[in-house]
Amino acid sequence: MSLLTQRNTRSATRHSERPAMQIGIIGAGNIGGNLTRRLTALGHKVSVANSRGPHTLTALAEETGATAVPVAEAARDAEIVIVAIPVKAVPDLPAGLLGEAADGVAVIDTGNYYPRERDGRIAEIEDEGITESRWTQRRLGHPVIKAFNGTYAQDLLDGPRPAGDPERIAVPVAGDDEEAKRKVRALIDDLGFDTVDAGGLDDSWRQQPGTPVYGLRAGVEGVTKALAEASPDRSPEFRG
Repeated sequence: MSLLTQRNTRSATRHSERPAMQIGIIGAGNIGGNLTRRLTALGHKVSVANSRGPHTLTALAEETGATAVPVAEAARDAEIVIVAIPVKAVPDLPAGLLGEAADGVAVIDTGNYYPRERDGRIAEIEDEGITESRWTQRRLGHPVIKAFNGTYAQDLLDGPRPAGDPERIAVPVAGDDEEAKRKVRALIDDLGFDTVDAGGLDDSWRQQPGTPVYGLRAGVEGVTKALAEASPDRSPEFRG
């Protein structure tokens, strides 16, 4: 971990006044792994899982203090669940995954649909024109909030800034459940980023791959402008 990362992590820990939460993270790749690092540093109790089993997460658990668990147990008692896996893997998640989560659990979907590179063609997305996160929500049977899908994983470690910092990056957040969205936006603020309300889940096409905001490192004004400039037409490279 760089000195900058250590400084930002300590700063975020000092300025967070909200109570610690139980958070489940499914997926320990670049995004899931770095969210595990940041959220444990903020004092949250994190359970992390991946498709290969908890024995493959020993190093991450020892580094962060997170608890490595099977996927079926990742959401147990969780107030927030973060799904950070490839879109094509969502249907393979255990049935009833959220059944033991805390009441009012907020579910964050960080996923992106890459039909040519990874996921193959998904008919509902292509033919019905639904958003990627609407498709994920149908699979999970629970409302989701789309966030972090266009965030660089390294920025989760090196990018946090205190509120009011002119260099603070903003993250677009879309979803239909306003209470869940509020909870997610508060968590992102604790992580050291601003947020922009990107509308309901059917508006989340504005932050899908190929849009102006995807991968954009900008503040609230820049992110708001980029969301407004997005086109609903999926670019050819992101069609199956």
